[in-house]
Formats: sequence, C-alpha cells, structure tokens
Amino acid sequence: MALPRFYCPPPLPAGSSLELPPDAAHHANRVLRLRVNDPVQVFDGTGRALDGKISEISAKRVLLHELQTCMDDAESPLRIVLAQAMCGSEKMDWVVQKATELGAAEIQPVQTQRSVAKLSGDRSEKRLLHWRSVAVAACEQCGRNALPQIAAPQDFGAWLAEARNSTAAKFMLQPEGSTPLHKQAAPPGSVILLIGPEGGFSDDEIKMAHLAGFIPIRMGKRVLRTETAAMAGIAALQTLWGDFK
Repeated sequence: MALPRFYCPPPLPAGSSLELPPDAAHHANRVLRLRVNDPVQVFDGTGRALDGKISEISAKRVLLHELQTCMDDAESPLRIVLAQAMCGSEKMDWVVQKATELGAAEIQPVQTQRSVAKLSGDRSEKRLLHWRSVAVAACEQCGRNALPQIAAPQDFGAWLAEARNSTAAKFMLQPEGSTPLHKQAAPPGSVILLIGPEGGFSDDEIKMAHLAGFIPIRMGKRVLRTETAAMAGIAALQTLWGDFK
C-alpha cells in the first residue's frame, strides 16, 4: 500500500522533525484518519522527498519525526511540454491533473482563435493558482516529487514566437497530419506537444505552427476531443521515448 503523501512548500527541513502545513494536517487527521506512528511521505515539489512517522496528531497540528531522505524518482527521462489550447474549466482541470500523472514536465495553456475559455488579468491569475493546486494533488496521488511547471495562459501567436527558437522536438496533433508519431526521430531529451482547441486550429494558426517548426502528427483515423488528444499524445510519447518503455 502506498504511503500517504503530502506537499510541503520548500525547503524541507534538514532536522529530524517537521510540522505539516495546515491543509495537509487537516487532510491527514480528518480525511485519512491517520494515527501516531503511521508512516507518511512529504515532498517539496522540487524533487526532494522525506519519509517519516507521525509523532503527534490533533485537529490543528500534525508533527512528523524520524525523517529520512527518500531516493525514489518518478520523473520521466523525456521532458514533455504540453501546450494545451484553452478549453472549458472542468476539461482544463482534467488535462492538468492527467498530464501531471502521466509525467508532463511543463504545461503551457494557450489562447487560440477558437478557444472556448478566454482568461486575462485577475481571472487568469486565479485559474493559474487553481491549476497549480490540481497539480499538487495529482503529485500527492501519483508519487511525483517534482511539480510540473504551469505557466499563465498566453496568446497563441506570442507563444509560438518564443517556441520557434526552442531546440526541443515539436509535434502538433492534427487529424490531417501526414506522419505517424512512431516514424519520427527520437527527441533530443525534450519535446513540445501542441494540442488544439475543441473547434480545432484555424488555417492561419496551422500555417503559423508549421512555420515555427511544428510537425503535424496523425494518431489513428479518429478525431479526438482536445482533452483526449492531450492524454493520448503524452502516453504515446512516453511509450516511444519516455518511461513507459
């Protein structure tokens, strides 16, 4: 049975004891019903984790002791950047959660011409904080010690201008793509996977992406929903060149 895991903002202490943050303490006590001497694991989102045991637990305080460095590493050798066209809030939450579980290292929401959701200002900042909390929960569940980087939503054209100079392999999923993914050369350690909105990219956006170096990839004969395409694409990348092998 997997250890209960809790996120603690860095840095983790170098000493032999640690007090869980309030939200984690509440979850340990009220939700998981943990008890004194139960083993747990804490991680800081930068890749560091500690194993320990509960020495004290109450409604407002959970103290750990016997802390030892955990050497487990659940990160993929392939750095996957998911560039996801903005979709509805529930679908976007699902994409962030599952992309985290599947090992994406970075998630970049992009606002395209046909994006259902358009965010700016305070709304964008609030959604970004929410997505990061979704990623934290996903890391607690799946065993990752490193949180994926989640960037603020960016205009598609502005993001493409930056991505143009990247040395990563660049793939975009397109039903009209001419090449299967498995026929591509192995990426040089990192890859950008571009996923379109629910209505698909416009013709102009497709041309812009091609000019920025993105290769149109076909995955089967079926047209996938945007959230399905993202997960299928990441899983395929991990199978070919990541840690699903």
